[in-house]
Amino acid sequence: MYSSGYRTVRDVARETGVSRSTAHRYLHSLQAKASSSKPREVVAMLDTTYWGRDFGVVVIKDYKSGRVLWHKFINHKERLADYKEGVDQLVADGYVIKGIVSDGLKGLREMFPQYRFQLCQFHQLQTIRLKLTGNPKMPASVELMAIVKMLTKTDKESFVGMLDQWHEKWADFLAERSENADGKTFYTHKRLRSAYFSLRRNMPWLWTFYDYPETELPNTNNAIEALFSDIKTKLRIHKGLSLERRKVLISELLSAHNPHG
Repeated sequence: MYSSGYRTVRDVARETGVSRSTAHRYLHSLQAKASSSKPREVVAMLDTTYWGRDFGVVVIKDYKSGRVLWHKFINHKERLADYKEGVDQLVADGYVIKGIVSDGLKGLREMFPQYRFQLCQFHQLQTIRLKLTGNPKMPASVELMAIVKMLTKTDKESFVGMLDQWHEKWADFLAERSENADGKTFYTHKRLRSAYFSLRRNMPWLWTFYDYPETELPNTNNAIEALFSDIKTKLRIHKGLSLERRKVLISELLSAHNPHG
């Protein structure tokens, strides 16, 4: 009642016919529990969400079943070691990982060379938006942003073709250099260059789902982002929780998560 719905402690107490103090004592006695399910072939979606700078949860979710396979609470920024701990635990538990979907955390792909890796296309779009802003002014930036917005809506050949045509048109513009007061030169359109080369650098992993359909990889991590959004919505109903009780509630929500019914 408390974790899966939008009920406060007062609501739970009233509906179960106990006092608020009794409901508090019962909820306080609960311990955070790990997610569990029968080992099988999985597509591992990796991501982390935070509440402030000092508390977060690392989650591995199976795209195929929609179930959360593993999670870990952290009091620091996500680290490669956190994800390695989770993947290693899944392997130790007998899961067969068909592929990994994640954002662009530096070094993550290199840490798991034995698996097919899909870089979340939505995160790539966000990266480009940060570099160019959501409303770029230069014609070259406007055109590149329009192409990037097609990333999740088109096929690989079309996207690569559009990007090639853009580069052919704007290659000289990208190569322009300016000179500072000391006489040193630098690329005039550094943010635009950074956006373009980010796409080129990540291209092999933006289309893993397309090149290897047998892996059943999705092209984004949106399913796990939706889970995080749902958890945060429910936690807002239960303001003022201690850290330990918050962990219990989050663990319950993760363990009970079943988008397929």
